Amino acid sequence: MLEIRWHGRGGQGSVTAAEILATAAINEGKFSQAFAAFGPERRGAPVLAFTRINDNEILLRTQIYEPDVVVVLDHHLSERDDISEGLKKGGILVLNSVYEPERYAKKIPNARRVATVDATGIAIKELGTPVTNTAILGALVKATGIVKLGSVEDVIRERFKTFAEKNIAAVRAAFAQTKIFEREGNM
Repeated sequence: MLEIRWHGRGGQGSVTAAEILATAAINEGKFSQAFAAFGPERRGAPVLAFTRINDNEILLRTQIYEPDVVVVLDHHLSERDDISEGLKKGGILVLNSVYEPERYAKKIPNARRVATVDATGIAIKELGTPVTNTAILGALVKATGIVKLGSVEDVIRERFKTFAEKNIAAVRAAFAQTKIFEREGNM
């Protein structure tokens, strides 16, 4: 089972991104679930979202404490030490950041792979707003290969209708611009 923890802020679309990924996985014949954990709902407040993907039915219904993948939608959160808490050894970190992935690989030794992309810049260019959820999905797909890019695009078309093409442009731009650092050796 692959477990993903999403770090964002209210209004960035962390929960929506988790749901889009889960639906894309289901559409590919996998089992998946997506859910959120947050305190008082308000724009800008920290939000955690979670996605599980498996080839078999998922019976687990708990928060994810030891994720295989950590995704950070807000570039300000990438400087916090606790974003990688519990990341499994050999895990993957996907960050909205203008910095090279090596910068984070040094600080997070459990990560086998670190991917960065300027999701905020892409969102502003493609969507006209700093809502980073669809851009970060492109980076996640490139860094992990969890689902096909086309599967994510199909869910976006269905979910966003009128705004689908702009969001798909953000996904594709992020996929193309994501930088990946792969740690050498066995973990």
